[in-house]
Amino acid sequence: MDGTLERRHEAAERHVAELQRSLGDDHPDTLAAMLDLAEITFAQGRLIATRRLEEAVVAARRRLFGDDDPETLRAMRKLGVTLGAQGEIAAARHLQERVVAGMRSLWGEDDRETLRALNNLAGTFAAAGDFGEAHALLDAVIAASCRALGDQHPDTLTAMANLAAVLWQQGNQEDGYSLQCQVAELQRHVFGADDPAAKAAAATLAMMERAIEIY
Repeated sequence: MDGTLERRHEAAERHVAELQRSLGDDHPDTLAAMLDLAEITFAQGRLIATRRLEEAVVAARRRLFGDDDPETLRAMRKLGVTLGAQGEIAAARHLQERVVAGMRSLWGEDDRETLRALNNLAGTFAAAGDFGEAHALLDAVIAASCRALGDQHPDTLTAMANLAAVLWQQGNQEDGYSLQCQVAELQRHVFGADDPAAKAAAATLAMMERAIEIY
């Protein structure tokens, strides 16, 4: 296990325990710290622990603040991603569709939070094999993200990378590879070759190139 992540996990776990003692389990600061801890456990691949934390936060926030509270919706969005990662596609899709509807109502179609939720939903469509729906949704997300955030924003590049993956999975290797080339170049140019996202984009591009050589 990554030593840095493990140290971050231990520190975050201590912080949550301290807040639970001093402020109580339901205090907003405690709930926020629990979500921070969940992000670390997710990065560690500990999906059961992540889900347990996120479900506790969502349940508490729904009880205290309601389903349409912005922080409740953010917590629900994170839980939806975790459910998808666990292979519970139907549950993930149901939750993510509720999140998208709530965020659209609060912030509108082009808000960053709404676009992130739509991007997550597109990933769930793709995981279910609904590549046509995923493709159409990602096209819309990229267009809106370019308008609202710019074509070099990390969220825009993430959506572009997701579309490249969907194109590849649809059997459109030429367009998928071409789009991934753009993503890798933009990531390198904007954030530098040593940036984790740039490295990930380059690794995906290399995988595509190996696959093209084989076929």
